[in-house]
Amino acid sequence: MAPPGQKSTRFSAERPSAEPLPRRTDETAAGSKSKSPAINRSYDILDLLANARAPVLSRADITQQMGLPRSSTANLLSALEECGLVERTGNDYSLGRKIVTLASAYLRKFDPVQEFYRFCSNSDVLKDETVRIAILDRNEIIYIARYEGHPAIHLTSNIGDHMPVSLCAVGKAIVSRLDDEDVQKMFAGIKILPVMTEHSIRTVTQLRKDLKETRLRGYAIEDEEATPGVVCLGIAVPTRGVNGPKMGVSVSSVKVTFDQQRHARLLEGLQSLVRAIGSPLDGLG
Repeated sequence: MAPPGQKSTRFSAERPSAEPLPRRTDETAAGSKSKSPAINRSYDILDLLANARAPVLSRADITQQMGLPRSSTANLLSALEECGLVERTGNDYSLGRKIVTLASAYLRKFDPVQEFYRFCSNSDVLKDETVRIAILDRNEIIYIARYEGHPAIHLTSNIGDHMPVSLCAVGKAIVSRLDDEDVQKMFAGIKILPVMTEHSIRTVTQLRKDLKETRLRGYAIEDEEATPGVVCLGIAVPTRGVNGPKMGVSVSSVKVTFDQQRHARLLEGLQSLVRAIGSPLDGLG
């Protein structure tokens, strides 16, 4: 559920086959020994099959790349086959159809807004920050969720607010991922853009230059363009659709504390958030 006082809107590497996988130490992230090493190794097999260049891998290939005894690999493959997670043709293996069933069930229940709040509240980087999700609406964005971790940023946009894409990091991040033709249509006949501060982008020419820089960086920067004394980083969330990304996330900071170290830390947190709420069908995570 969204935090009290905040409303929520619901929306519905390739690994070379010749290189062996690094062997697991069977330790969890906390550093303790795994209680289920067989599950860890089973996951490694599924991951190996998913990232293989070839449509199938032989049992010998899997054994070699897993670095396990042949008997252990055979037992794991047998269990995975019995569950429908892998399929076997002779001595060759591929991912099983049960994977699709599980993925479909996950996608039916996945809510990016609720995952957004969960992730922010548990993130060492973002839990004390002001973070938002926005969606594209013509040449504006609409904020659909706001995580309030920093009371000093309360003057920035709230849930339901509209903002011209040229004035905010999240808007520029989303638009930078669109085709040039779509961007041209979006600003057809517009020469002067809305202005909120002395730092606001004023012309479409300036905006296109900013979008080009955003594409090269992979994220957008808003430097006091909408609110004096506030800077913001924004990243588009890859989503399925004919016209490209329609959703993005941003994190705000007071400028006096926004040094290079904080910049890097907030960017890392935002990139992790994008991986958490992006469509699993787009290979995030």
